Amino acid sequence: MVVFENLPEGCIANILSLTSPLDVGRLALVSSAFRSAADSDAVWDRFLPDDFNSIISHSSSTAAADSSSSFKSKKDLYLSLSHNPLIIGDGKKSFQLVNGKKCYMLSARALSIVWGDTPRYWRWISLPEARFSEVAELVSVCWLEIRGWINTKMLSPETMYGAYLVFKPSGGAYGFEFQSVEVSVGFAGGNAQRRDVYFDAERERRLRYQIVAGRAPAGIFNRFTRVAMEPPPPPPPQVIVDEREYPKERADGWLEMELGEFFCEGGEDREVEMAVCEVKGGDWKGGLVVQGIEIRPKP
Repeated sequence: MVVFENLPEGCIANILSLTSPLDVGRLALVSSAFRSAADSDAVWDRFLPDDFNSIISHSSSTAAADSSSSFKSKKDLYLSLSHNPLIIGDGKKSFQLVNGKKCYMLSARALSIVWGDTPRYWRWISLPEARFSEVAELVSVCWLEIRGWINTKMLSPETMYGAYLVFKPSGGAYGFEFQSVEVSVGFAGGNAQRRDVYFDAERERRLRYQIVAGRAPAGIFNRFTRVAMEPPPPPPPQVIVDEREYPKERADGWLEMELGEFFCEGGEDREVEMAVCEVKGGDWKGGLVVQGIEIRPKP
């Protein structure tokens, strides 16, 4: 019978590296030998992306770009990337780990926004709660079109991803109460998933359960005897569940709308296109602040 505690630390570390970060945290409680091995760089290096040094080198933060001086260990680096998005790509993208998988957000500046450089329709502002230095505020448009692209070589292989528009109302949102917006995700040159969603989160709360109750008369008289009869019981309330898709609130206080999903197989580089369009209704709409599009692994 093999007693794991009697194995060399390097051997234990190699065994732990074949598990998961969650398992390593649990096994670290077994004994001091496991705890020491669980903190070693050999373990956490296996959980970091192969190209993490290249990703960090593109950080807009000089300190963060020098991983040797910013982090005491590979474990610290992993935990930091899991909890704190790293701004990269000249401040136009962010990177972090979600359950050990790569997650990116493309800032509004990294997206193609029709009329985005026309102050009459869009304006660029700074918000303290935003991840990036600039966000795009929708002033007023009748043609809403936002597109973004990402290459699969940037993502984790063998992983299902979802794409999410991250936004919030700017205090006077209008034009989205009754008008749906078409969203889509697909590989370039192929068929994209398309569906209609609604950006008005308040409307979703109002219409989540619409109760339509029947009303019965106060009393019914027999026309021959003129004796009051008991009214029939009212029909049971009819509950209408609103099954349309609406934004969800994020932990950071912003809203997100899922645009679609795709599977990243790995092994080949393909371009994924994500889009948000409302170009058919012709109504004017405004009052949204767009932070970007997040591409993250799905549970």
